[in-house]
Amino acid sequence: MIISRTPFRVSFFGGGTDYPVWYNDNKGRVISSAINKYCFITLKELPPFFDYKHRLRYFKREEVSSIEEIQHPSIKECMRHLNVENGIDLVHHADLPAQSGLGSSSTFTVGLLHALYAMIYRMPTKYQLAINAIEIEQDKIGESVGSQDQVAAAFGGFNRIEFGGPRQIEVTPLIIEPSRQKTLQDHFALFFTGLSRNASEIAKKQIEQTSKKSIELNEIYELCITAEEILINAKIDVSEWGGLLNEQWKIKRTLTNSISNDRLDSIYSKGIKAGATGGKLLGAGGGGFMLFFVSPEKKSHLISELKELLYVPFDFDFLGSQIIYHGHSS
Repeated sequence: MIISRTPFRVSFFGGGTDYPVWYNDNKGRVISSAINKYCFITLKELPPFFDYKHRLRYFKREEVSSIEEIQHPSIKECMRHLNVENGIDLVHHADLPAQSGLGSSSTFTVGLLHALYAMIYRMPTKYQLAINAIEIEQDKIGESVGSQDQVAAAFGGFNRIEFGGPRQIEVTPLIIEPSRQKTLQDHFALFFTGLSRNASEIAKKQIEQTSKKSIELNEIYELCITAEEILINAKIDVSEWGGLLNEQWKIKRTLTNSISNDRLDSIYSKGIKAGATGGKLLGAGGGGFMLFFVSPEKKSHLISELKELLYVPFDFDFLGSQIIYHGHSS
């Protein structure tokens, strides 16, 4: 039996510049962190005692006789990618819901690839895991997704991720003095809006508008640089991140009319009135999780004012995708 544990992520700055349609011809950059909320994949070979070869349990249950019959696109393409011949028994668990803006689909793909590699006794690098997942989601499945989620899930950590040219990805850990990192962490407040959405459909609309949004995307790229300067310069108060997040959100919501809606705008406005200095909807938009940046002294008031939403505390994850169990049944 094999169990992989792969983190979800929170993207702070640069979202939208990680789509190949943009970074193949322009510079792309994001600042993001993996968090201590995880996707777990339990995987083992399925013995030949059944009238099917593969048993898959996620939010659906599949019992099929061949890879071609599998309905779940990521499972099908990951198994094809690694030429899996033996029958498998797969179970998926997650700490957070899918379609919520925390990179869940890419986290699943990275975690599944990692488990399948372990099953055939191969040890991929973090870079290999990320690139494989990007190729599967973008090229094999044809999803309208960016390239940051797969990298964050595979590498873990608090990073600057740069994109430029086909498949050219560079990951740079952002080394922050521990007390400053804690101060930054204490300013975050994450809430589930209760709205789920299909990120690929929303992203597809954004991708279609990319050629018309070069000014906005370049502004988002520049904000990413400024955000990093605040982090690494101890003379600058980290509270300035709030204003940058607010500025970025105003730009991002203009990229397409699907990114926000009246309910999300209302939640954001309410959060700002409750003391947050900035924030953003995570992921492609349309629903999922909303992140606020608020001083620790005002956080309890913010949580109270948004009591209709689920508040989800989190910490950073620095390990990335891990095989946490690899053993044989006795």
